[in-house]
Amino acid sequence: MSRRNWKNVRATSLVHALRLCKEFAQDRRNLSVERIADLMGASHDMLYKWLGTGRMPANLLPAYEHACGCHYVTDWFAATANRLVVPMPTGRSAAQDDLLAVNSSCAAALALLTTFYANPAQADAAATVQALRTHLEQVAYHHHNVNRCVEPELGFNA
Repeated sequence: MSRRNWKNVRATSLVHALRLCKEFAQDRRNLSVERIADLMGASHDMLYKWLGTGRMPANLLPAYEHACGCHYVTDWFAATANRLVVPMPTGRSAAQDDLLAVNSSCAAALALLTTFYANPAQADAAATVQALRTHLEQVAYHHHNVNRCVEPELGFNA
């Protein structure tokens, strides 16, 4: 059985997002539903109910995502509000490979976008959206990194 590429997974509904968090915790952190509920301070019966209905109280969502170690629910809420979520930079300086990846993702996104606008019926809209999202996330990451460089907590080495 092949491993799932969790970076490319996107939730399609709230219930799907909650289940993705559970599956991520089971796959990457080897946590059972009972252990996740214990880390949240809730009963496993209630967690099963929330996972089935998608009606988890909003004040428990951060605890759930923290226990699972992922943010699929937050990302889904942002996506439904037409927002793009970009992970905060870790403060490491960019390597040459990182900058080449930005350039490559830009070229790939523009190629797919050109194909899409030339003939929308034959273009792969999902691949175009994914390429644009990847490029925007990379650019936003570096934008935030450069913007925070003047603050003392990053401490880039020259």
